[in-house]
Amino acid sequence: MSAMRGIRGATTVERDDAGEILEATTELLTEILEKNGISQFDAIVSAIFTTTTDLTATFPAEAARAMGMNQVPLLCAAEIAVPNAMPRCIRVLLHVETDRQQAEIVHVYLGEAKRLRPDMNSAQ
Repeated sequence: MSAMRGIRGATTVERDDAGEILEATTELLTEILEKNGISQFDAIVSAIFTTTTDLTATFPAEAARAMGMNQVPLLCAAEIAVPNAMPRCIRVLLHVETDRQQAEIVHVYLGEAKRLRPDMNSAQ
């Protein structure tokens, strides 16, 4: 029986550059989909992207659209500006339909964002 699960991920970029943001977001999404056995975009219910307030060059959702997620509802928002938070960070929360149990979901943290969740296997 299929259930809806949330899959988290995050990555960082070196600078506020549209190309760099899109490349990093594509890499993050590709890794999330691969690690969780998602081969059809129909399994993705929706996606929420956030960026730290120092990233304004483009919307990370543009990378998802370029990958073919044209029917998936996508939303971009700014993270809360918490003092000393990790800079230049892109986060995503995918809502997916899957047969996997919650404990089988693989959350993906790349780049400097690995430091956000050292408890995650994918962050190693």
